[in-house]
This record gives sequence, C-alpha cells and structure tokens, in this order.
Amino acid sequence: MPHVLIIEDEEDILALVHYNFIRNGYRADLTTSGEDGLTMAQQLKPDLIILDLMLPGLDGLEICRRL
Repeated sequence: MPHVLIIEDEEDILALVHYNFIRNGYRADLTTSGEDGLTMAQQLKPDLIILDLMLPGLDGLEICRRL
C-alpha cells in the first residue's frame, strides 16, 4: 500500500486531502507542524509527501532543503 505523509497546518484542508488519499487506498500519516513533519519524513520514509509551503515555524521550503 503506498504511503503518503501530509504536512498541512489548516485542519480543513488536511482533513480533505487525507480523506481522498485514504479513499483511494493509500496509507496516510498527518501532521500540522513543520518540525514534526520533518521528523516523520526522516523516520517513516513515505513514498510521497504533500507539503504546505507556508507553515508556521519551520516552513515547507526549509523542510525540502533539509530532506
């Protein structure tokens, strides 16, 4: 089963994206925090990361640089 990590700070968007991936047979992990998202990406090694660029604290571009 393909694995997706969704990093999004807006709860409504997060829920909608999560629902659509689950509905289509993906395993999905979620977080609203850039710091947690970076840690999860490094530990879980997902097949795909859906990443919001404008996160509070550690933003999406910095997460990309660090990965």
